[in-house]
Amino acid sequence: MTSLSCFAQDYKTQIADFRKQYKADFLTDPSSPLKNDDLQFLRFYDVDSTYRVVTKAEILSDAPTFVMPVFSGTGQQYARYAVLKFTLKGKPMQLTVYRSIALSKLPQTSDYLFLPFTDETNGAATYAGGRYIDLRSADFKSNSVTIDFNKAYNPYCAFSGGYACPKPPDENRMQITVEAGEKLFAKEKKH
Repeated sequence: MTSLSCFAQDYKTQIADFRKQYKADFLTDPSSPLKNDDLQFLRFYDVDSTYRVVTKAEILSDAPTFVMPVFSGTGQQYARYAVLKFTLKGKPMQLTVYRSIALSKLPQTSDYLFLPFTDETNGAATYAGGRYIDLRSADFKSNSVTIDFNKAYNPYCAFSGGYACPKPPDENRMQITVEAGEKLFAKEKKH
Protein backbone atom coordinates (compact mmCIF):
# COMPACT_ATOMS: atom_id res chain seq x y z
CA MET A 1 0.00 0.00 0.00
CA THR A 2 1.44 3.38 -0.94
CA SER A 3 1.71 6.20 1.55
CA LEU A 4 -0.90 8.17 -0.44
CA SER A 5 -3.47 5.39 -0.18
CA CYS A 6 -2.64 5.04 3.54
CA PHE A 7 -3.34 8.75 3.97
CA ALA A 8 -6.62 8.43 2.06
CA GLN A 9 -7.75 5.52 4.23
CA ASP A 10 -6.69 7.24 7.46
CA TYR A 11 -8.32 10.49 6.33
CA LYS A 12 -11.62 8.78 5.53
CA THR A 13 -11.49 7.15 8.98
CA GLN A 14 -10.85 10.56 10.60
CA ILE A 15 -13.88 12.08 8.88
CA ALA A 16 -16.01 9.02 9.70
CA ASP A 17 -15.02 9.41 13.37
CA PHE A 18 -15.81 13.14 13.21
CA ARG A 19 -19.28 12.42 11.79
CA LYS A 20 -19.91 9.71 14.37
CA GLN A 21 -19.13 12.19 17.17
CA TYR A 22 -21.25 14.86 15.44
CA LYS A 23 -24.24 12.51 15.54
CA ALA A 24 -23.55 11.49 19.15
CA ASP A 25 -23.48 15.16 20.20
CA PHE A 26 -27.15 15.50 19.20
CA LEU A 27 -28.04 12.86 21.78
CA THR A 28 -26.12 14.49 24.64
CA ASP A 29 -27.11 18.12 24.01
CA PRO A 30 -30.28 18.90 26.01
CA SER A 31 -31.27 21.62 23.49
CA SER A 32 -30.75 19.36 20.46
CA PRO A 33 -33.43 19.46 17.76
CA LEU A 34 -32.79 15.79 16.88
CA LYS A 35 -33.45 12.51 18.64
CA ASN A 36 -31.91 9.12 17.95
CA ASP A 37 -34.60 8.23 15.36
CA ASP A 38 -33.77 11.41 13.41
CA LEU A 39 -30.07 10.63 12.95
CA GLN A 40 -30.76 8.29 10.03
CA PHE A 41 -31.90 11.34 8.04
CA LEU A 42 -28.53 13.13 8.27
CA ARG A 43 -26.81 13.11 4.87
CA PHE A 44 -23.21 13.84 3.92
CA TYR A 45 -21.16 14.13 0.77
CA ASP A 46 -18.57 11.43 0.21
CA VAL A 47 -15.24 12.33 1.80
CA ASP A 48 -13.05 14.29 -0.61
CA SER A 49 -9.58 15.34 0.54
CA THR A 50 -9.42 18.12 -2.08
CA TYR A 51 -11.79 20.05 0.22
CA ARG A 52 -9.15 20.05 2.99
CA VAL A 53 -7.13 23.20 2.34
CA VAL A 54 -4.25 24.98 3.98
CA THR A 55 -4.96 28.70 4.14
CA LYS A 56 -2.89 31.81 4.66
CA ALA A 57 -4.35 33.46 7.73
CA GLU A 58 -4.21 37.12 8.61
CA ILE A 59 -5.06 37.46 12.30
CA LEU A 60 -7.02 40.66 12.94
CA SER A 61 -6.07 42.37 16.18
CA ASP A 62 -8.51 44.72 17.88
CA ALA A 63 -11.31 44.10 15.37
CA PRO A 64 -14.50 45.90 16.43
CA THR A 65 -17.49 43.90 17.59
CA PHE A 66 -20.69 43.78 15.58
CA VAL A 67 -24.07 42.07 15.78
CA MET A 68 -24.25 39.06 13.48
CA PRO A 69 -27.88 38.60 12.38
CA VAL A 70 -29.63 35.34 13.18
CA PHE A 71 -32.47 33.47 11.48
CA SER A 72 -34.79 33.82 14.48
CA GLY A 73 -34.42 36.07 17.48
CA THR A 74 -31.85 38.67 18.49
CA GLY A 75 -28.43 38.83 16.84
CA GLN A 76 -25.27 37.93 18.71
CA GLN A 77 -22.04 39.88 19.29
CA TYR A 78 -19.05 38.72 17.24
CA ALA A 79 -15.66 40.05 16.22
CA ARG A 80 -13.74 39.23 13.07
CA TYR A 81 -10.80 37.05 14.12
CA ALA A 82 -8.94 36.27 10.88
CA VAL A 83 -9.13 36.51 7.11
CA LEU A 84 -8.25 33.28 5.30
CA LYS A 85 -6.94 33.17 1.73
CA PHE A 86 -6.72 29.92 -0.21
CA THR A 87 -7.37 28.19 -3.51
CA LEU A 88 -10.27 25.78 -3.93
CA LYS A 89 -11.15 24.06 -7.20
CA GLY A 90 -8.54 26.23 -8.91
CA LYS A 91 -10.15 29.49 -7.78
CA PRO A 92 -8.80 32.01 -5.26
CA MET A 93 -11.04 32.26 -2.20
CA GLN A 94 -11.30 34.37 0.92
CA LEU A 95 -13.30 33.68 4.08
CA THR A 96 -13.48 35.37 7.47
CA VAL A 97 -13.35 33.52 10.79
CA TYR A 98 -15.28 35.01 13.73
CA ARG A 99 -15.11 34.87 17.51
CA SER A 100 -18.26 34.92 19.62
CA ILE A 101 -17.91 37.56 22.33
CA ALA A 102 -20.15 35.59 24.72
CA LEU A 103 -18.30 32.29 24.23
CA SER A 104 -14.88 33.95 24.49
CA LYS A 105 -15.70 34.91 28.09
CA LEU A 106 -16.26 31.29 29.18
CA PRO A 107 -13.18 29.20 30.09
CA GLN A 108 -14.33 26.08 28.22
CA THR A 109 -15.01 27.98 24.96
CA SER A 110 -12.62 30.93 25.18
CA ASP A 111 -10.64 29.67 22.16
CA TYR A 112 -13.72 28.73 20.08
CA LEU A 113 -13.84 30.20 16.55
CA PHE A 114 -16.59 30.10 13.99
CA LEU A 115 -16.47 29.88 10.19
CA PRO A 116 -19.97 30.31 8.71
CA PHE A 117 -20.25 30.22 4.92
CA THR A 118 -22.63 29.87 2.02
CA ASP A 119 -21.94 28.42 -1.42
CA GLU A 120 -23.73 27.49 -4.63
CA THR A 121 -25.17 24.26 -3.13
CA ASN A 122 -27.31 26.13 -0.59
CA GLY A 123 -31.04 25.68 -1.08
CA ALA A 124 -30.57 22.67 -3.39
CA ALA A 125 -28.23 20.00 -2.02
CA THR A 126 -27.44 21.75 1.28
CA TYR A 127 -29.30 23.86 3.83
CA ALA A 128 -30.37 27.21 2.36
CA GLY A 129 -29.04 29.16 5.35
CA GLY A 130 -25.45 28.02 4.94
CA ARG A 131 -23.14 25.76 6.91
CA TYR A 132 -20.55 26.13 9.66
CA ILE A 133 -17.04 24.89 10.44
CA ASP A 134 -15.64 25.02 13.97
CA LEU A 135 -12.06 26.03 14.68
CA ARG A 136 -9.95 26.79 17.76
CA SER A 137 -7.37 29.54 18.11
CA ALA A 138 -4.70 26.83 18.64
CA ASP A 139 -5.43 25.59 15.08
CA PHE A 140 -3.67 28.73 13.77
CA LYS A 141 0.07 28.19 13.38
CA SER A 142 2.63 30.38 11.59
CA ASN A 143 -0.04 32.52 9.88
CA SER A 144 -1.77 29.42 8.56
CA VAL A 145 -4.74 27.22 9.38
CA THR A 146 -6.17 24.13 7.71
CA ILE A 147 -9.89 24.17 7.03
CA ASP A 148 -11.75 21.02 6.09
CA PHE A 149 -15.04 21.45 4.30
CA ASN A 150 -15.71 17.73 4.89
CA LYS A 151 -16.43 18.87 8.48
CA ALA A 152 -18.97 21.51 7.41
CA TYR A 153 -22.22 21.01 9.29
CA ASN A 154 -25.74 22.40 9.37
CA PRO A 155 -26.93 24.77 12.09
CA TYR A 156 -29.78 23.64 14.33
CA CYS A 157 -32.10 25.87 12.26
CA ALA A 158 -31.78 23.35 9.41
CA PHE A 159 -33.63 20.79 11.54
CA SER A 160 -36.17 22.80 13.52
CA GLY A 161 -37.55 26.29 14.05
CA GLY A 162 -36.97 28.30 17.22
CA TYR A 163 -33.16 28.46 17.19
CA ALA A 164 -31.10 31.66 16.95
CA CYS A 165 -28.61 30.50 14.31
CA PRO A 166 -26.18 33.11 12.95
CA LYS A 167 -26.56 33.98 9.27
CA PRO A 168 -23.27 33.67 7.39
CA PRO A 169 -22.16 37.22 6.50
CA ASP A 170 -22.10 38.24 2.83
CA GLU A 171 -18.28 38.34 2.91
CA ASN A 172 -18.37 34.54 3.39
CA ARG A 173 -20.42 33.78 0.28
CA MET A 174 -18.42 31.43 -1.93
CA GLN A 175 -19.18 31.63 -5.64
CA ILE A 176 -18.55 27.91 -6.19
CA THR A 177 -20.19 24.63 -5.24
CA VAL A 178 -18.73 23.08 -2.10
CA GLU A 179 -19.70 19.42 -2.43
CA ALA A 180 -18.31 18.40 0.94
CA GLY A 181 -19.65 18.10 4.46
CA GLU A 182 -23.27 17.85 5.50
CA LYS A 183 -26.10 17.84 2.97
CA LEU A 184 -29.72 18.86 3.38
CA PHE A 185 -31.58 17.01 6.15
CA ALA A 186 -33.64 14.21 4.55
CA LYS A 187 -36.67 14.64 6.83
CA GLU A 188 -39.16 17.48 7.01
CA LYS A 189 -38.00 20.34 9.22
CA LYS A 190 -39.74 20.55 12.61
CA HIS A 191 -41.61 23.74 13.38
